[in-house]
Amino acid sequence: MRRSLGVLAAVAALCGASWAQIPGVTPPPAPTYPRAELFGGYSYGMTESFNSGHIARPNGWNVSLGINVATWLGFVFEGNGLYGTSKIPRAVPAPFPTCPDGNFCPPGDEPTFNVNTKLYNYLGGVQFPYRKSERFTPFGELMFGHAGVRGEAHDQDGRLVAETSGGLGLLAGGGVDYNINPRFALRFKADYLQTRLFGKQKQDNGVFSVGIVIRTVRKKKKTLEDVDQPQP
Repeated sequence: MRRSLGVLAAVAALCGASWAQIPGVTPPPAPTYPRAELFGGYSYGMTESFNSGHIARPNGWNVSLGINVATWLGFVFEGNGLYGTSKIPRAVPAPFPTCPDGNFCPPGDEPTFNVNTKLYNYLGGVQFPYRKSERFTPFGELMFGHAGVRGEAHDQDGRLVAETSGGLGLLAGGGVDYNINPRFALRFKADYLQTRLFGKQKQDNGVFSVGIVIRTVRKKKKTLEDVDQPQP
């Protein structure tokens, strides 16, 4: 009985494959969306990593990989890094130690001191493209994952003092792709990034990115009907 069922299944599979190759029988159309999209570009941020009341404007990079499962839905994995200078008030230098009790006294007499800041995020989530135009593809996105920051400053004796923290990152935003051709696009996007650093304090940040998207392109499979067409 099992052998008979196996033979019937094999015959059905062969019949299906043969039917797809019969001239005049159109196979089901391939998806009109790319299966994968790789993005890389420049990022500009408006961040408040240390809850100091000062908005830093770091620059950096942004890369992401998107895997599309439908014309309107994809899964995206993103990493970005932002590098710049944050200003910390001397009166309340948290998370840096106080002076002189904390044995950290930055040089100068300004009300703030500079901290070299590196903010990095590794996130994953979903993306919702709207594929109704050949030239433009707007999209929204929602992601969460890990956020981390490292701040470095020197005291008046030249000693390096560094503070680091990691926590949850939440990102919501969107953008638009300008489709150059089926394989390449120019992407503009703006995102709200919320981080939870230094004792789970909340930081509100904005990230703006521009770069190039490289997409997979599906090649049309030749059928017997295509092969039999006379050459001009």
